[in-house]
Amino acid sequence: MLRSRMQQVLVQADAVHLRRTLRPRAAAHMQRTFASNDYLGLRHDPRVIEAFQRGLQQYGSGSGASPLVTGYSDAHQVLAEELADWLGVDRVLLFSSGYAANQGVLSTLSEVGMVPVLDRLCHASIYDGVQSERIARFHHQNIEHAETVLRQLKMQPDQTAMLVSEGVFSMDGDQAPVARLHDLAKRSNALLMLDDAHGLGVTGARGLGVMDTTAYRPDVLTGTFGKAFGVAGAFVATDHTIADFLVQRCRHFIYSTAFPAAQAEAIRASLKCVRSEPERRGRLFQNIHRFCDYAAQLNLRLAPSETPIQPLVVGDAGHALQLAEHLRAAGFECTAIRYPTVPKHTARLRFALSAAHTAHDIDALFDALHVILRKEPALHDACTVHEA
Repeated sequence: MLRSRMQQVLVQADAVHLRRTLRPRAAAHMQRTFASNDYLGLRHDPRVIEAFQRGLQQYGSGSGASPLVTGYSDAHQVLAEELADWLGVDRVLLFSSGYAANQGVLSTLSEVGMVPVLDRLCHASIYDGVQSERIARFHHQNIEHAETVLRQLKMQPDQTAMLVSEGVFSMDGDQAPVARLHDLAKRSNALLMLDDAHGLGVTGARGLGVMDTTAYRPDVLTGTFGKAFGVAGAFVATDHTIADFLVQRCRHFIYSTAFPAAQAEAIRASLKCVRSEPERRGRLFQNIHRFCDYAAQLNLRLAPSETPIQPLVVGDAGHALQLAEHLRAAGFECTAIRYPTVPKHTARLRFALSAAHTAHDIDALFDALHVILRKEPALHDACTVHEA
């Protein structure tokens, strides 16, 4: 009976082009990818790889236990201290993934009366960290609506609201109005949590993400090492009190095996590159501008974004899959993003730019797009803006 219900769900997903598939990619046959979150091209940097190799020789392949047992090494500690210094916070805790960090923070703080108020387009890891019956949401980046939602909350005296937003939104590429969120939190006696997984290392003169645009610091900042840093893992940056409470009560932190110390060494090497090589961000934004100029020439239906995330919204999931397959046949990897990752009827190709892309890569991509859209009228109509 259970498997029968599963099969029914799978058949229904097939019918509306929403079934997902795993597609293994051999290192020797990698296409030009415009789907990776390796924004600074650090995944293949020799210094990061060598640091990983040295760490493997020194610490072995795994951590052996959770952080509170024997899994927390001096390499983890030094990484946490270097991150705290860079971010200008009291303390940093390390997690196995961004999903675990977001879930862990939200579920743990809810134990002591934290009431989350989420931007409607927050990542699934944020939604999964709160109890569904307690979710309060505001319209995407709408500060006025967020203020209304805060006023309408029916909270007990021992409860505190926490505004929660992404810094750079993962599927749209737009940036949160951090200064206005901070101001609203302060006026409302609320806390502020930002997940800047897609902004850290990328935006701002120092690569500090959305925090580079303001002097304010959120009460809780989460980020990952699997995107601009080119490695894996995640962190929570916060004050001493919240950090210590998470160490005592956060189940994701207490009961998960720590990521390997060798990985911490690789992240440290990557952090040095992020901090000392602004030219990587310069190359990245040159590529973003080149991409957007070509998209404008083809009149493509891009969502407004000034970040490496450039969504081409086609609407229909079937059209998104078709375009992705045509590009794959032409030698380019770009993933079709569909519901429930994005709202219904907003299926898209999420192009992700990197400092590792060359001008020739981008030129060749748009040559291929031009040919595909000329041959496929239905895709052309779905991908382009029609002038009145």
